[in-house]
Amino acid sequence: MLQAGTSFPDFTLPNQNGKNVSLKDLAGSWLVIYFYPKDDTPGCTTQGKSFTTSKSDYDAAGIKVFGVSQDDVTSHKNFIHKFAFTIDLLSDTKASLMKALGIGQSEWKGTMYWDRTSFVVDPKGVVRKVYEKVDPQGHEKVLLDDIKSMQDK
Repeated sequence: MLQAGTSFPDFTLPNQNGKNVSLKDLAGSWLVIYFYPKDDTPGCTTQGKSFTTSKSDYDAAGIKVFGVSQDDVTSHKNFIHKFAFTIDLLSDTKASLMKALGIGQSEWKGTMYWDRTSFVVDPKGVVRKVYEKVDPQGHEKVLLDDIKSMQDK
């Protein structure tokens, strides 16, 4: 697993609208890049709703939030539409970024899923904190508080 203090790997992934998002395009911003198992599942829905509810707080703090899963662009678009999410979801269908980061996988009912993992990336592209096997309930608040304390230093 990529550790704090390491540069986040460069990536280019499509969002729910098919528009490519690259790390280099996000330089100069604090980032939350969270990885989740699957669109339209209970924990992933909770997490997406929580980030949507707190989006104005993230915007006010100058933090951009991106969710990433192995689901395709169409699945992301449907997921966002169904729950009125206001955050971007990026599609890593080949799991290239997840593999580069060393995100683990867990089995559930005979199927392997990527572990729910969040990365805080500073404006220079350096990972400041990694959260593994995240509980989606309330995680957005923990992230926001942690990043604000990092910004104050």
